[in-house]
Amino acid sequence: MLPAVAAAESNSALTSALRQFHAAADRLGLGGQQRDILTSFKTVFQTRFPVEMDDGSFRVFDGYRVHHNAARGPLKGGVRYSPDVSLDDVKALAMWMTWKCAVAGLPFGGAKGGVVVDPRAVSANELENLTRRFTAEITPIIGPDQDIPAPDMGTNAQVMAWMMDTYSMGHGHTIPGVVTGKPVSVGGSEGRYEATGRGLLYLLEEHLADAGGVRGKRIAVHGFGNVGGVAARLLQRAGARVQYICDRDTGIWNPKGVDAAAAFAYVEAGRPLADWDGAGERIAPDAVLEADVDILVPAAREHVITTANVDRVRAPLIIEGANGPVSPEADDALTARGVTIIPDLLANAGGVTVSYFEWVQARQYMHWREQQVNDELRRLLIDAYRTVVARAVQAPNCTLRDAAQSIGIERVVEAVTLRGIFP
Repeated sequence: MLPAVAAAESNSALTSALRQFHAAADRLGLGGQQRDILTSFKTVFQTRFPVEMDDGSFRVFDGYRVHHNAARGPLKGGVRYSPDVSLDDVKALAMWMTWKCAVAGLPFGGAKGGVVVDPRAVSANELENLTRRFTAEITPIIGPDQDIPAPDMGTNAQVMAWMMDTYSMGHGHTIPGVVTGKPVSVGGSEGRYEATGRGLLYLLEEHLADAGGVRGKRIAVHGFGNVGGVAARLLQRAGARVQYICDRDTGIWNPKGVDAAAAFAYVEAGRPLADWDGAGERIAPDAVLEADVDILVPAAREHVITTANVDRVRAPLIIEGANGPVSPEADDALTARGVTIIPDLLANAGGVTVSYFEWVQARQYMHWREQQVNDELRRLLIDAYRTVVARAVQAPNCTLRDAAQSIGIERVVEAVTLRGIFP
């Protein structure tokens, strides 16, 4: 049975993650003990740490690192810098990462971390101080065979370089495999920066193969960071018409197509979309979710589509660039209307997949060319997509989300069962 909290609108990412898990567990017939194991968190690390600011004062920050389940291998998950970071959200993201790695066939369990900070409100020096201190705090629970952080919202390759350097200094030698998403010049992987957005493109091309792919499709992208911005640029390059884009403050609409490449280059330089002088009408960011387009890409944050706005969502196809952008209740409503959703567990797995490639390269002290990275990314994601579609077709009333969730949980259950319980 579903937990009692599922009766009302899911008001947190953790509530959504648990509801999705129990729904899949019902379909799989999991017993109470299996559910207890899979909804437990291996490690929940909370810390409060001081950071010296540019004026010589000290400010205390809250940080988290959560390990969900390590049955399939070392733990993998991003580090998020945001004023909205909470322990419940970090737990949900760690759980989703467990299922995502399993669906993609990666030998990882799920983890996640975060610091409550607005990275735009601190200087580069303060951000480095914060990163190095947070890394020192979590050093006892991370490592290339234990837990491998990566970039997430509010963090980037530079932050990962600081994390790797701090961890390495404490061990007396360079350990490139402790994080992924690093700059290529210090052990990062070619293709990692575009991996999540490129994965979205590969999956859409496969999903729409019988309809000519993405060429000519009208697209709205909600969120314009590393995932949304890269996806918009790649989709435009592939022949799609990206009519809507937005960051957290500004939306832009151009029925002829926004120049996504130019807009993203502007944003990558650290400037807000509101100041970009490209063609297009300025609109509210959340109006992008209600766009009359062929494909909607929610790529910003959790719970942007809920019962409050689901009736105004018009796209017949949604591919989730963010984690948990559609609440379970909104998901039910969209499914009832015949909307197809390519779920986050599959849709945004490109990032962690290439992170796996980066980790493999670091462990072997080898370097792959970008074409090899992209070819392997396409192969793994298309294999995963076809497995999910096959499950959805075989099972009655099974959505792609249901199928992906069930496959991920099954694979983790198998690993737990084979390994047994120690002692």
